[in-house]
Amino acid sequence: MENTTLKSDIAKNILESNLKKEHKTFSKNACFSNSAIRFSNETIPDRVNIRPSFFHDTDKIIHSLAYTRYIDKTQVFYLFENDHITHRVLHVQLVSKIARVIGRALSLNEDLIEAIALGHDLGHVPYGHDGERKLNELLHSETSEYFCHNAQSVRALQLLEQKGKGLNLTLQVLDGILCHNGELMLDQYNPDYKKTKEKFLEEYENCWKIEKFSKDIISMTLEGCVMRISDVIAYIGRDLEDAIILGLIERNDIPQSIVETIGNTNAQIINNLALDIINNSFQKNYIKLSKEKYDALNAFYEFSKEAIYQNPKKSHQDDKIKNMFNVLFERYLKDLKNDNTKSTIIKYYLKSMSEDYREKTSNPKIVCDYIAGMTDDYFNKEFQNVMIPQSFGYKV
Repeated sequence: MENTTLKSDIAKNILESNLKKEHKTFSKNACFSNSAIRFSNETIPDRVNIRPSFFHDTDKIIHSLAYTRYIDKTQVFYLFENDHITHRVLHVQLVSKIARVIGRALSLNEDLIEAIALGHDLGHVPYGHDGERKLNELLHSETSEYFCHNAQSVRALQLLEQKGKGLNLTLQVLDGILCHNGELMLDQYNPDYKKTKEKFLEEYENCWKIEKFSKDIISMTLEGCVMRISDVIAYIGRDLEDAIILGLIERNDIPQSIVETIGNTNAQIINNLALDIINNSFQKNYIKLSKEKYDALNAFYEFSKEAIYQNPKKSHQDDKIKNMFNVLFERYLKDLKNDNTKSTIIKYYLKSMSEDYREKTSNPKIVCDYIAGMTDDYFNKEFQNVMIPQSFGYKV
């Protein structure tokens, strides 16, 4: 069957029209699509080149293998039997929606916002932040490197996808992903407008070399800053609703001072914080929260840490997954050392990667990449496959 293609002149007119529309409607502080920077030259035939750069990046992300695995990745709560609990795939969609609402009001580039939002958590490991902390501990013990999902998201998109070739996303999207840290809140985000490709690469490398380095870096675009605060808005209220569903807390447990300022439901929290950001950031070259809303958001986060994230009903599960990570990490290292071709890390993962990846990547980093990319269900099955033969006295 012959593929249908656009006529070159029509494709060119469509792309030019999209770019003209940006310059007519975007804020002067927005990141325009024709300013996109890629790490490698990418030739796209004129007859199909109708997508602005950041829109094209979104397509690359949602068609990636890593994106398909969002569907079974923990957001916060795991080992709870409830189909209404948020998973990672829903979280990134919520972030995208909130960030695009704010971005549209501020006349920013929604294509860039969406690409950053949908790709920002691709590096998350099984069992969310608890799994991330354990994988960081294991990687550091082997290589002295530090693991963070921000840097792993960039690594997944630029190195691991397409069998080790990567997707060649734009600098602006990768920068927003690397700088998205949602655990450290600021009342004002001032983009690093002068950031270069070289500085981004230095920041990326430092994320692996310096503990918690990713918490302090700021995006080079307003769109990246919008996505960063939207990440917080998306999880803080949704985690509350999940915790109430699971019976960890009750709505009236929230301190009244917080309720009076930003509300006590997910809908109220999103609305109050988003409108506050728009009010304080409109036609500005920064993203800002009012002191009142910022203080309330911080107070709510501190309340959530104690009442939700460190709740004994949740945290008692930690020891279970720590043991699982220990067992699998050690097993995979052993399999790589012994060239155990029956092991899934060789049979299904390493053999599918490029020769360049296999030659240049250390065994602990290969194990880290493999585990970080797993869904919760696959991680569980791998653990069972290792442990069940041992329980019957077989050597594995």
